[in-house]
Amino acid sequence: MFKRGGVWWTCIRYRGKKIQRSLETTDKKLAQAIEAKVRTEIIEGKYFEKSIGDSKTFTDMMEKFTREHAPNVSTNMQKSYASSLKHLNPYFGERKLSEISQKKISEYKVLRKSEGAKPATVNRELAMLSKAFNLAVKEWEWIKDNPVSKVPKEKEDNERDRWLTDNEEKKLLTVSPQWLRDIILFDLHTGLRQDELLSLQWKRVNLLRRVIIIQETKSGKPRTIPLNQVAFDILTEKSKIMNIKNDLVFSSSVCKKIDRHNLRRAFNIAIKKAVIQDFHFHDLRHTFATRLAQKGIDIYKISKLLGHHDIRMTQRYSHHCPDSLRDGVQILEVDYNLTTVGEKREVSNA
Repeated sequence: MFKRGGVWWTCIRYRGKKIQRSLETTDKKLAQAIEAKVRTEIIEGKYFEKSIGDSKTFTDMMEKFTREHAPNVSTNMQKSYASSLKHLNPYFGERKLSEISQKKISEYKVLRKSEGAKPATVNRELAMLSKAFNLAVKEWEWIKDNPVSKVPKEKEDNERDRWLTDNEEKKLLTVSPQWLRDIILFDLHTGLRQDELLSLQWKRVNLLRRVIIIQETKSGKPRTIPLNQVAFDILTEKSKIMNIKNDLVFSSSVCKKIDRHNLRRAFNIAIKKAVIQDFHFHDLRHTFATRLAQKGIDIYKISKLLGHHDIRMTQRYSHHCPDSLRDGVQILEVDYNLTTVGEKREVSNA
């Protein structure tokens, strides 16, 4: 038993289930008597603390999640949810929420890994499941606990640290057609995600202020990105021949949104022609961040430009910042006359 707000509470675990409730009294002896009665009812099977979730299934939860929560996130996140659900549904399906335990979720992880799913993929699927359970606990009040929170994440060892060298950039731009060259250069100077770039519309471009606004982001929050001269010149040139059929900044030869598969195909052909090894389209974004770090831009600014919701995601670039760290300590320097100071100081060895 324990006290909360002057009132006695009990917390009883029985056959893997946790029952926590107020005994509704400030009298310790009375509280002990009530607790004893509760324990007896539990053992005899007469005690039932049912919640709405006892009759709700995984399918019920995900239908409500898809209907009420999913429309509020970015298009990319919605696609991620749909992909995750294809794997979660067959396993959990019509199970009642009360039956989805830590053990069941751990078994799901083992299954997905046996199917060849990468750690990042498994974590993404469990992140969606955890979000749904959190809503079921905190907002819908269907259940009392989130079982996913008790399951450790998979260790991800798939972070890439590949960026384009200046020489590789020159070779890549040389062999790329003009439309692809514009995209590559723009991405190298803005760090946009692929879909953010392909979905960019002129109504989100302000050439007067030299900024673009990315409305649909991975985090669901819009962000404003300033344009340097290279990115500004590309948009200025493209604004001279704007597409009247749509508002897209970058569009295909038939005036539609460029298909991401076609973009990657053209990009990979250019990479092959330039004889560049182990480089993906997303590495253009890594190049943007790495170059900023190497120029001494602090991690916080890089994080904001990349649109990371957690600065820990940006830490991978921190080892590229030795000069910015040096600036951090050099700012403390004072113009000492060390010859004069040396005459007055005593030096001791630790």
